[in-house]
Amino acid sequence: MNILFFLTPKNDVAYIFENETLRQTIEKMEHRKFSCIPILNPEGKYVGTISEGDLLWGMKNLNITDMKSAEDIPVMAIQRRATYKPVHVDCDMEDLLDRAINQNFVPVIDDQDHFIGIVTRKEIIKYCYKEMKKNA
Repeated sequence: MNILFFLTPKNDVAYIFENETLRQTIEKMEHRKFSCIPILNPEGKYVGTISEGDLLWGMKNLNITDMKSAEDIPVMAIQRRATYKPVHVDCDMEDLLDRAINQNFVPVIDDQDHFIGIVTRKEIIKYCYKEMKKNA
């Protein structure tokens, strides 16, 4: 099965660039109500992810107590606990499921490692549920 069927395209996904600040990241995540967000380089290639927990522990470790201080901290200065591993656009369903077991979403990259979107675990579960009902 083609994973593009499940893809939320890049233009519908909130993401940050690696040169953004801690404050910009917090504000973008708050606005979109996401707990984890992809990080891209200026060329649009997938770099990793950052979570609310990463931001919280980073602020604690850097002794940041106000948002004004967060304006001067590059987001890449925050240590990330885990990076969501991407899949290639032509991966098979098994690879996608393997990643989705441990990740809320799976970043998808193209042949040149450019970020093209995400597949959410919710979409995968909805598909599996439909297939299960169809075969029952």
